[in-house]
Amino acid sequence: MKVERVVPNLSVDDLAETVRQHTAVLGLRVVMDHGWIVTLDDRDGHQLSLMTTDASAPVNPDVSIFVDDVHEALAAAVEAGLEIVHPLTAETWGVTRFFYRDASGRVVNVGTHT
Repeated sequence: MKVERVVPNLSVDDLAETVRQHTAVLGLRVVMDHGWIVTLDDRDGHQLSLMTTDASAPVNPDVSIFVDDVHEALAAAVEAGLEIVHPLTAETWGVTRFFYRDASGRVVNVGTHT
């Protein structure tokens, strides 16, 4: 399994204002906007996601890690005995993903674009 990218996720109260601030201060641009999550980047592939409440999961993830084989990642997480917070789900926006909780309590969203 190969990690393709890692994106920090910040939970925010005011999505529009937070997007405005990060685009103004850092020069980031909006590359995805689903209304509840906005992903920004700097044209070199560095990304930051801002979200209010995850549309289909019980909690907001702290980080999203995209891999080339989400099924292999899930099997490894289960084998490691990690808590699966959100089951493997093919989301309507074209990502198959699951969440696990690490030893520090952080929630990790692992996904593959489908």
